[in-house]
Amino acid sequence: MAVCARLCGVGQSRRCRRRQRQNQQGQGSDSDMDEEEEERIVGLKQSDAVGGGGPESGAATAGPSDACENGSGHVNRSSLDRTSTGPQHPQSLAELPPELLVETFSLLPGTALPNVALVCKKFRQILNTETIWRRRCIEEFGMKEDLRKMEVEGVSSRDIYVKLLHPYRQILGLWQPDIGPYGGLLNVVVDGLFIIGWMYLPPHDPRVEDPMRRRPLFRIHLWESKESTVECMYGHKGPHKGDIQTGKKDEFSTKCSQTDHHRMPGGRQEEFRTWLEEEWGRTLEEIFHEHMQELILMKFIYTSQYDNCLTYRRIYLPPTMPSDLLRPGLFKGTYGSHGLEIVMLSFHGNSARATKLTGDPNVPAGQLTLDVDLSRPVVLPELKHQRNIEELSRLVLGVHEEVQRAQQQQQQQQQAMDTATAEGACSDVTAAGGVEAERVTGTDSPPPEPSSSISPPESQPFVLPLGVMARNEVYPRTCRKCFYGTGLIAGHGFTSPERTPGLFVLFDADRFGFIWLELKSFSLYSRLTDNLAHSYAPNMERFEAMLGNMQSWTS
Repeated sequence: MAVCARLCGVGQSRRCRRRQRQNQQGQGSDSDMDEEEEERIVGLKQSDAVGGGGPESGAATAGPSDACENGSGHVNRSSLDRTSTGPQHPQSLAELPPELLVETFSLLPGTALPNVALVCKKFRQILNTETIWRRRCIEEFGMKEDLRKMEVEGVSSRDIYVKLLHPYRQILGLWQPDIGPYGGLLNVVVDGLFIIGWMYLPPHDPRVEDPMRRRPLFRIHLWESKESTVECMYGHKGPHKGDIQTGKKDEFSTKCSQTDHHRMPGGRQEEFRTWLEEEWGRTLEEIFHEHMQELILMKFIYTSQYDNCLTYRRIYLPPTMPSDLLRPGLFKGTYGSHGLEIVMLSFHGNSARATKLTGDPNVPAGQLTLDVDLSRPVVLPELKHQRNIEELSRLVLGVHEEVQRAQQQQQQQQQAMDTATAEGACSDVTAAGGVEAERVTGTDSPPPEPSSSISPPESQPFVLPLGVMARNEVYPRTCRKCFYGTGLIAGHGFTSPERTPGLFVLFDADRFGFIWLELKSFSLYSRLTDNLAHSYAPNMERFEAMLGNMQSWTS
């Protein structure tokens, strides 16, 4: 401690402390000797470090008081410098060679570099090195383009980072456009030397296992000038002037400044035919179902009015837990006359939930389309009995009745506890609630054993019952597990929504299905395998909050 005080220039010098010790009793104590010896060792080590080491060094033979301190107790660096015979060690970061500073600064996040430039002129000059910014573009934003080629053409890596990537970093990731009940899926990525907003579209109905289709809605670049340029990519006349506004957190808007580029020479009829071919892969004459034609025409009229002037809200992919039945994520699913839609599968304790990212006039985007109870597996009958819809209904409805009875018991127990609390019998709430629940619900006899006590086999044959309609007849003929669940159905305009019982069928790691008993319909879901960067939720709490917000947008 004494040595540290002297070297830092605070407290008494060694001579002052020595005179003070002479006036005290117990001269020559072990503690004093240890302290003096410690000072001598530190002085020698410092002399070795500065002068190059060795007993023949001038600093080492001079002694600590002559070589390391002046009369005020400070280290006399000028004396040490005069006695140095070897290379000096850097005393600060600024004394490092430029190549080491470049390597050091390259490891810092780009957001910290402006503060580093404020330290001194040397740091500011070194931060003009392209290597630093090239590395930041690659490591933070995954740029794979040859940035050296851009630098030759006059656009520096620093300009790309400072004027393109950093200002628009908050819009990278997954977003849901506010298109009424239809929703959508937008993925904003760094693509080459651009930031591009790709609208993800399901494959043509009913080819659920085909890859997703992509359509660019906007792009941002530095090509025409040293300033970032936003272009609208909607329509068939090429890129044109657009704008992006970022106001609220986790929300941004796009606006097209030249909507005339969206129009086609043949008018609305040609626009509709082109849209229909892109959206459905067929002409209206090839769609024989009249109700389906009405739904398609309604969607075209509704979505075309936005002209790429849209508001987007951030969405996250669900976190993965070791207990999950399969890896959560995005799936494409068949929804009858509405065609293919995109859902997000997530796990919440003993339940699996599928939330719509794209929707329809009956059940809009953002709503919970499937809710599966993983604590209630269903064992399918033998293959020859699976064709009988009555047999499947008996199994699923039996579990449905168990669930309803359990919910009624919980409600009655809660009502009894609330009544007892209202009457002020706080000490007897638990006993009174239990007795009341047994008297009302008749739980003197044990309840029926839940179906979860039956262990299903690892793999079993599967076939759809006769009378169940499937848009895609090519579905797996074996499944791993089946569970009781409910699906959301509603009238046009999301009127009279209700949850109806059904069967969740897990085929493999990338496919599952759901049999809607009341509708006698089967939906097949296939995983979306695209790489979606900047899209995972930081934690489960943020993901749960996002799901709640999604449902409120369209409720």
